[in-house]
Formats: sequence, C-alpha cells, structure tokens
Amino acid sequence: MSASSEAQPASTPQHLNIHNPLPLSATQEQQVKEIYYKRVRGYCAPEIKAFAECARGRTFTTTWVCREQRLAMNTCMLAHAKPEELDRAREEWFAGREARRREREEQEAAVEKRRQEVIKMMREDDMK
Repeated sequence: MSASSEAQPASTPQHLNIHNPLPLSATQEQQVKEIYYKRVRGYCAPEIKAFAECARGRTFTTTWVCREQRLAMNTCMLAHAKPEELDRAREEWFAGREARRREREEQEAAVEKRRQEVIKMMREDDMK
C-alpha cells in the first residue's frame, strides 16, 4: 500500500497552460519579450529617466556618481520583471494575434486585387 501512495505524487499531471495552449516559435517568443520589456520599462519610466539624466555627459564615473538612481532603477525593474508580468505579455500577444491575422489577410487581399487590376490593364493594352 505504501508503494502505491508513493507512486501517486509521481503520476500527478503536469501543469497545463490552458490560456495559451500553443507553443510559440522563436520569433513569436521574441515578440512576447518585446511586449514584456516595454511594459516593465513603462512601469519604471521615472526611475529610468532619472538615471539617464544623471548619466548624461558622464562616462565611467556614472557607476559611482549615479549609484542611487541606478539602484532605484534596478530595484523597480526587478520588482516588475516577474513571471506574472511575462504571462500578461503573452496573453496580450495572444489577444493581438487575431487582429494581426486579420490585418495580414486584408493586406494580402489588397495586393491580390491590385494584381488583378494590373493583369486586366496589361490584357487591355495587348488587345490594342
């Protein structure tokens, strides 16, 4: 009996992500990361701006002179750069996926329409 109770935890199902069931390609994952970084930078914009202003015109002394601003910026970024934020970025990417697909189809339809117009014009020129 103890053997079956020990086997029980090993057979528990792995966590399945039902919200985002599809594995992403490297390009798609990069797009998710871009959304993620943009969101984190958005949360920490004042700290980033303060560090950038302090660092302006400095070279290697930035490390010491702007230490307080750098630490504030890094603390903010670390506070917001969490797996939950990455999940939100992934959900945002999936939400925009349908809109991007629709936009791509509209562009393809416009190109095909223009292609047909050009073919028609070429045929009319050949008939003359």
